[in-house]
Amino acid sequence: MALQGRAFFARVSRLPLDPGPLRFFSCGTKTLHQSIDAPQSKFFLPLLKPMLPPNTFQGKVAFITGGGTGLGKAMTTFLSSLGAQCVIASRNIDVLKATAEEISSKTGNKVHAIRCDVRDPDMVYNTVQELIKVAGHPDVVINNAAGNFISPSERLSPNAWKTITDIVLNGTAYVTLEVGKQLIKAQKGAAFLAITTIYAESGSGFVMPSSSAKSGVEAMNKSLAAEWGRYGMRFNIIQPGPIKTKGAFSRLDPTGRFEKEMIERIPCGRLGTMEELANLATFLCSDYASWINGAVIRFDGGEEVFLSGEFNSLKKITKEEWDMLEGLIRKTKGS
Repeated sequence: MALQGRAFFARVSRLPLDPGPLRFFSCGTKTLHQSIDAPQSKFFLPLLKPMLPPNTFQGKVAFITGGGTGLGKAMTTFLSSLGAQCVIASRNIDVLKATAEEISSKTGNKVHAIRCDVRDPDMVYNTVQELIKVAGHPDVVINNAAGNFISPSERLSPNAWKTITDIVLNGTAYVTLEVGKQLIKAQKGAAFLAITTIYAESGSGFVMPSSSAKSGVEAMNKSLAAEWGRYGMRFNIIQPGPIKTKGAFSRLDPTGRFEKEMIERIPCGRLGTMEELANLATFLCSDYASWINGAVIRFDGGEEVFLSGEFNSLKKITKEEWDMLEGLIRKTKGS
């Protein structure tokens, strides 16, 4: 009975029954979207093709920061496939040019590459001028450039804090303000989208600079949603949960040891895909969403609500254990 009690405690508390060496799941560099331990994922299979009608963005210009890799590349691919003329920006011009050529060859639509370090306001100004020169004033602006890494906060240097906040918060502000000012001058509207994270609202240990900067980005976009609607601009936010990209996971899960744990706490039983995020992003930036302004869309398979519920870990209790618990509860007398 003692062993049964210990096993029950281990199941509910998620602490090991045997305090020996822990074994962690790792799939190396392979992309894992679901786990055999989460059979419910079969109900939530990802659809990977664009959901919007062809030519939804025909004749429109889209500007995407961090557009050369990962989520930025996926969003650019979808926008280009739907007719947009895309302009992508980041620090690595070689990666940008390769991505631009790859996407253009697939979609038949022009993708421009402009080197830009969003931390530098002068460089941002010049980038926006070049954007307008080569493609025109943008109809879509996606602030996707980001930086992040895991670290105990007591190990952070002032430079580590500055590196993340300069990219995420200041960079987003520089791009948004410069593009916005040019749009106001031209009397032209646009749809802005910021990519943040589910812990922008709650905060999170070990990613404190990112959490702080992303929450600032959300406040900025909600503020401008209220202020700049009069100029024809909309501002919305997507908070992605775990979506496996090389850039993010190499800094947030470099050994792959936490991937299975991520999946276990997502009610849908799998990670998100870049294509699903691209579908949501293109919808929010399209005319189909013209009355969506100041919205924050959580995109995480239910992870945040699972983490925030005090008793949600009870999902690990078996039917037999619930029978035992129910019997104990029914025997309880008084308050």
